[in-house]
Amino acid sequence: MVQVIEWVNPGEDEIIWRYPNEVIKWGAQLIVHEYEVAVFMRDGKIYDVLGPGRHTLTTQNLPLLYKLVGGSNSPFKATVIFVSMKQFQGRYGGETQTRELAPVKYYGVYWFKVADPVLFITEVVGGQSLYDTQDVTKFIRAYFNEGMMKHLSAYSIVDLFQNLDMVSTQVKVKLMEDFRRLGLELVDVKIEGVNTTDEWRQRLFWLMQTGNAQAVMQMDTVKQVAAELGKSPGAGMGTGMVLVPQLFQQPAQPAQPAQPYAGAPPAPQQPPQAAPAQPAAQQEICPYCGKPIPPGARFCPYCGHEIKRCPNGHIVPEGAKFCPVCGAKIE
Repeated sequence: MVQVIEWVNPGEDEIIWRYPNEVIKWGAQLIVHEYEVAVFMRDGKIYDVLGPGRHTLTTQNLPLLYKLVGGSNSPFKATVIFVSMKQFQGRYGGETQTRELAPVKYYGVYWFKVADPVLFITEVVGGQSLYDTQDVTKFIRAYFNEGMMKHLSAYSIVDLFQNLDMVSTQVKVKLMEDFRRLGLELVDVKIEGVNTTDEWRQRLFWLMQTGNAQAVMQMDTVKQVAAELGKSPGAGMGTGMVLVPQLFQQPAQPAQPAQPYAGAPPAPQQPPQAAPAQPAAQQEICPYCGKPIPPGARFCPYCGHEIKRCPNGHIVPEGAKFCPVCGAKIE
């Protein structure tokens, strides 16, 4: 009976499959489907690789193995591993720290495929002794997560929340190099979300609202003042609130020109000028994901987070008892 070596009905998520019989006969029929390659290994070393098609195993298409067995036509021992060249999808998630040591959780999805089956077998399958799809998938996910943690730690927390698309693109380029060393092609990466602790979310709020790192450094003082105001609302407006707006002082207005003295000849009449156009309404930014939101929005249309506001409509941080902009009490 002719020996048939074939990967029958591989699953959608299966990357590799090892033919269970390691005794191969000359003349056996090897069937390799589209988007597959068959790799012949022995003693942990790769000898011959065959692509899609029906192959009758002879000394012509397995020259290295034939040489290894000393030109004998007797059955020989070899491990046949099928590798799928299709594209796969993986999900990831983890925790890391930003450049300021802010704790960040992230999650998303990535797409990859085998680009170099010989290198992939050498570095992952044979190198890690992983001959099962589940183990290989687990290894790739851990490898991806490790790279993501390393590369994300080079960014600031503001970049992660305000420029997530840019960060995704740059991290993808770095991870592509990492994957290439394993014989894999990283097709695409999408960071679907990031999050941090309540404490760092407060700091992020100040960074986004003021753009002033010095103000953020004084944030703890602001919180203490707000706490004291909360204990004594009646005295708050006259004492503590004087301190809070100092972080948000606007530049002084230019002085008005002096009026002419009474005896001076009248100034020539100037033609009436059109009234200057009203400035556009200031764009509001979600303090949690950094994306623009409609004026007065109560929830961010991108991240869904509730937008806290004072009675006068200013965005305020969670837990605030008084608005840091106008001083209004937050009910």
